[in-house]
Amino acid sequence: MQGQLIADRYRLAESIGRGGMGRVWRAQDEVLHRTVAVKELTAALYVSESDQAVLLARTRAEARAAARINHSAVVTVHDVLEHDGRPWIVMELVEGRSLADAVKEEGRIEPAEAARIGLWVLRALRAAHTAGVLHRDVKPGNVLLGREGRVLLTDFGIAQIEGDSTITRTGEVVGSVDYLAPERVRGHDPGPASDLWALGATLYTAVEGRSPFRRTSPISTMQAVVEEEADAPANAGALAPVIAALLRKDPASRPGAADAERMLAQAAEGRVPAVTQPYVPTHAGPRPQPALLTPTSTTTPYPQAPYGTPRRPRRRRTLALVVVLAALIGGGTAVGIQQWQARQEQHTADPGPKPTPTETSSGTLPDGWVRQDDPFGFTIALPGPEWERVEFDKATGQVDYSPDGGEHFFRIAVDRTPDFDPYEHQVDLEQQVNDLVDYHRLSMAENTYRDRPGSLWEYTWTAQDQPEVKTKPGPRRAIDQMYISRDGVEYALYASAPVADWPEMRKQFDILLRTWRPNGS
Repeated sequence: MQGQLIADRYRLAESIGRGGMGRVWRAQDEVLHRTVAVKELTAALYVSESDQAVLLARTRAEARAAARINHSAVVTVHDVLEHDGRPWIVMELVEGRSLADAVKEEGRIEPAEAARIGLWVLRALRAAHTAGVLHRDVKPGNVLLGREGRVLLTDFGIAQIEGDSTITRTGEVVGSVDYLAPERVRGHDPGPASDLWALGATLYTAVEGRSPFRRTSPISTMQAVVEEEADAPANAGALAPVIAALLRKDPASRPGAADAERMLAQAAEGRVPAVTQPYVPTHAGPRPQPALLTPTSTTTPYPQAPYGTPRRPRRRRTLALVVVLAALIGGGTAVGIQQWQARQEQHTADPGPKPTPTETSSGTLPDGWVRQDDPFGFTIALPGPEWERVEFDKATGQVDYSPDGGEHFFRIAVDRTPDFDPYEHQVDLEQQVNDLVDYHRLSMAENTYRDRPGSLWEYTWTAQDQPEVKTKPGPRRAIDQMYISRDGVEYALYASAPVADWPEMRKQFDILLRTWRPNGS
């Protein structure tokens, strides 16, 4: 599609972003000779006619909503056109990156800068609310950071214009699950306070590097939004009381836009703002943290290896949350679930390790290596027959192979109902292991493995002396390649060894990546 001329005017260049709903192109306006951004609604190609009509209506509503707002912090819409049976939106091109990308690349944002960003987002929201428009999807991915320090709010794709309810089904919940206000999860009509809640969650993510309510699935995330308090931010500084005020469960107790703007302005200057109403948590005590899985096998595993999947939440759920989930899934193209899953499509094109003459991508093994068919549904290549199999956790599909009782080992994890995309799963796992002695992330980045979206994570830590473990204490290193196969199964290929032995272990891991395959592929 690159180079195609749309509406005899806009020449598409390269794709600069995509999500669950569409793709954004850099394009050249050949009439006015300027560079613009063109949003293509790709989701409309893969849904039923009835859902397609809803998506088309939402796209038109996005343009109509943005056009009603006159503010420098809102991306300007230049044109809406029909092409290939779908609407396309032509917008102002902002050179820069999203707040989500900034957090991913830098880990977190300093409190004063986060407050400055929040101040501009709030001003955009005030302008939108004054124009009778609710955004309903404020999140880091929809906040753009221009190269000159400009901050813009974008993607009014699910915005609601006052008095216009024609594009939202009764009972349907739209928006990104992490940033839904409690009243919206309960099915109540949103108001300006709901957008301010989402701003608070966005600011929390900015300073902490993680979403305040993200759990292992959409339903458990929504339950956390309604029933749990976010952990106190450790890096928020002067911004902490503002975040706490914006994340009050009761929308009536959140600060209004004017008070929030005053507090953000003070925090941007490094001053701790005075909150007009003290914040009192609705639940006493800290939120329990997810525990690492414990093995179900009687065989001694390797507990010094900090890898596992989070324990899945119990199935007990409130009726309201079950009804909300049904509304999200029932539409087939509900925006909340799509945006939860959209990040699976956003990955970099990393071809992975290159084959050597004796180790080809077709699966040829080096001398001494052997193949083994595993009962968990895959074939693994091992450096030798001495590598023994131990089921770390049969219930969650985790199996280890080691030649020496766990001093050096591979682990394969198989999840047939994944809750995360690979990168977000690793981010979640890191929250569970970063209190290990001397834990240090070496790298974590999205990639492509077996032509599928994946993520690669490397880190080190210092193993402690544990009487029940045969392995030695001392510095260790690990690497984890996750990906989701075409049939929706998540696989994690993991290796760990002492730091002193890592060069050889890494070579073995590269061979594993080139030769490993799930059954049927």
